[in-house]
Amino acid sequence: MAEEKEQVMPLANSAATVYPAVPLDEEGADRWRSGEYLRKRRCFLFCCGCCSALVVVLGLVLLVLALTVFRVKDPQLIMNSIHVDGISHGERAPGGSVSVNMTLTADVDVKNPNVASYKFQDSTTEFYYRGETVGVAYVPGGEVKAGRTARMNATVHVMTDRVAARLSDNMTWDSWLRAAGRETVNLTSHTEISGRVNLFGVFRRDLDVFLNCSMTLDLSLDSQDVKNKTCWVKAQ
Repeated sequence: MAEEKEQVMPLANSAATVYPAVPLDEEGADRWRSGEYLRKRRCFLFCCGCCSALVVVLGLVLLVLALTVFRVKDPQLIMNSIHVDGISHGERAPGGSVSVNMTLTADVDVKNPNVASYKFQDSTTEFYYRGETVGVAYVPGGEVKAGRTARMNATVHVMTDRVAARLSDNMTWDSWLRAAGRETVNLTSHTEISGRVNLFGVFRRDLDVFLNCSMTLDLSLDSQDVKNKTCWVKAQ
């Protein structure tokens, strides 16, 4: 019985590679850590972009303000009027020179167009007759608030000896007027103010303002406002 003698050989099993199963919780943790990193990176980049944009905007705003609002402008000096309070004249001695006593009041405005106050030092207003100083007015220092105007009144007592020296010797007042052929004299004035504009301690500028005027004075009137007043201003 051949069939009984034949032995049935079992099939050999092939060796299979077995991979350990990864737990589901570790896979989820890796995905969570990767997503969290991306979210933090996006948030960091967004914050950096916002800060950079804010710095650029603030820089542009400061630049515009520095060129417009905070730009230091030159103060303005305005000679409103020059009034003669009185003129007196006479002879010092028989055959002597003519003497003149004259009091002038100068009305000057200091206008500050800046957004910061303008502080100025003591200033002077000088009057000239034929190129020589005949009167000096001293104005105390002060402060002009932002966008405001300060008014100063300077009283000048004319130096009579210097005026008389410019008049002809051995002449009476009336004879000098007749010889001159007129009753008017031309005067000039010079006003100088030095100060500083200081804005938040950042924008600073020292400013010197000069005001020069020419005018005509009628010697026949004891009290008057000068005529033909012409002024020009220079700042540096």
